[in-house]
Amino acid sequence: MAYKNLQHFIQSLERAGELVRIQEYINPILEITEITDRISKHGGPALLFENTGTPFPLLINSMGTEKRMAMALGVNKLDDIAAGIMKLFHSLSSPKTSVMDKLKMLPQLQEIGSWMPKHKGGRGECQQKVMDPPDVTKLPVMKCWPEDGGPFLTLPIIQTIEPNTLVRNVGLYRMQVFGPDLTAMHWHRHKVSARHFNEYKKSGKRMPVAVSLGGDPAYTYCATAPLPDGVDEFMLAGFIRKKNVELVKCMTLTKEKYGYDMYVPSDSDFVIEGYIDPDEEFILEGPFGDHTGYYSLADLYPRFHITCITHKKDAVYPSTIVGIPPQEDAWIGKATERIFLAPIKMTMVPEITDMVLPVEGVFHNLVIVKINKEYPGQALKVMNSLWGAGQMMFTKMMIVVDGKVNIHDNYEVAKYISAHVNPASDIIFTQGPTDVLDHSCSRMAFGGKMGIDATKKFDEELPYPAAAGNNPRQFSELNPNYSKAANKILGTFNEIRQINYSLLEKGISLMLIAVEKSRKNHIRELAARLFKMDEIRKAKVVLFLEHTMDISDIADSVWRFSNNVDPKRDSILITNQDHALMFFDGTRKTKALDGFERDWPNILVSDEQTIQRIDAIWNKLGLGKFIQSPSIKYRKQLYKGGAVVEE
Repeated sequence: MAYKNLQHFIQSLERAGELVRIQEYINPILEITEITDRISKHGGPALLFENTGTPFPLLINSMGTEKRMAMALGVNKLDDIAAGIMKLFHSLSSPKTSVMDKLKMLPQLQEIGSWMPKHKGGRGECQQKVMDPPDVTKLPVMKCWPEDGGPFLTLPIIQTIEPNTLVRNVGLYRMQVFGPDLTAMHWHRHKVSARHFNEYKKSGKRMPVAVSLGGDPAYTYCATAPLPDGVDEFMLAGFIRKKNVELVKCMTLTKEKYGYDMYVPSDSDFVIEGYIDPDEEFILEGPFGDHTGYYSLADLYPRFHITCITHKKDAVYPSTIVGIPPQEDAWIGKATERIFLAPIKMTMVPEITDMVLPVEGVFHNLVIVKINKEYPGQALKVMNSLWGAGQMMFTKMMIVVDGKVNIHDNYEVAKYISAHVNPASDIIFTQGPTDVLDHSCSRMAFGGKMGIDATKKFDEELPYPAAAGNNPRQFSELNPNYSKAANKILGTFNEIRQINYSLLEKGISLMLIAVEKSRKNHIRELAARLFKMDEIRKAKVVLFLEHTMDISDIADSVWRFSNNVDPKRDSILITNQDHALMFFDGTRKTKALDGFERDWPNILVSDEQTIQRIDAIWNKLGLGKFIQSPSIKYRKQLYKGGAVVEE
């Protein structure tokens, strides 16, 4: 289904009971975030803030549930898109042996042609109003978290052109506002637009950039999609919408100035045109409260100079927040998980039957893959294939399972891992590129990775009988009184603040320990002493976490652990004749205790003043029963300092 524009999508949400209009004045500086954070963490509705202190309303959390994400893409469920890709692939690739077979393809080829982006003459809806002079500060641009470097556009659809091939890329990168006609352009080194920029830098020519906001929500999703280089994101949008994207010529990004014309979707709500001068010094951008739940810290990025802003008469400003999961971006990630499962299966790893990116793993930290296993070592083959595939190269931890396990059930997956993993032989480590936002790496964007082969093993994959951990005694014969065991450990180690045995009690061989480390090699020494105690012999894996955390919250524990660990550097395997136990240090790393040289970021929470302000006006918002701020829980876990933690 193609939406005519963003207003059409808003009307559809409202008819479905999925949107609430808020007429009370809410400041885009911090206050919209605080309301949205409360709503998004409870699966609440899309929010249309109609009084932003600017001429424009603001839409947020519009894709904040699986239902709304499916609505945004015009399907009943996200798997429908993958099924459509599979059907198209099989139809196009099947043998065509007769003239009739080929003739039958004509309607389908005509349909494919109708998905291609189309240039449209004249002005589009997005150019009904021209802002003269251009002033991006007139938009309700949000400052999301207290330590953010300023207001940020968070859903800008950014188009760049490779100057040699004239191939278009459409991406989604945040933009910090520095003034009426100046922002930063935050594209990471691995992004296609960053490579385009490097080509302009070689020639010393200005780089034109077109930014659109709003329109059919499929555009926003497709700007995030991990497509191969050279595949037009607007073509994917056409496939999803079953209707081409109509593009109109930009007003200042023209062939006369840059050697080619740039185009934007006609139904966009806003268009921001401008350029980047590759010879100009970069600007210090950030910090920014990011999707990891931590601040991404200030760094240097290109300056984007705005030459023109146009908008619809009834323009709505789309925005989102990211932070401690779950947030709206979790469902954008879920769409990618479901949609791109089909291309991965068809072109690269046919044995994959399903794949999940758990919310707590914030996209790049954790993936669970299910395969149809047919030979020894197949799980390792799959890991290496995926680590070599596009944005999957950033995956820090990859778990491969097989059989009938439901990988959408976290506890079922955990039990399967417990039953089929020997820590001494089934956990592998490697290293490679990591996401730029991974703060745990000793060196930026390069660090350790872990693969867990949790498949049922063939004989060739089993360790020798005398190998460490191959005696099942510690898992089947020892059944400690967990309360008594916890008291003994707490009484023995002053640095241990909390122990979570709940997973062991459910037959999952993983335990969590909250520890306050205070000296070099503290975690390794503690692991060695704990290994000798019968009280932990039911475990195969022990995670050490921050002493400030409540480790009874498993989801939060997974989130903090996956962010804080470099699995290769922070793993400690201890074995003897009949016992193998893997410890992981998921605590914060410091220079004093760990020799860690990089700055460590703080977690994201609202300030007390903003929390109190929203508490006071909650009954005026029309959002139903009072929801307490999630930040109250997390403020107890804040480190000393601002966006950067003090030593």
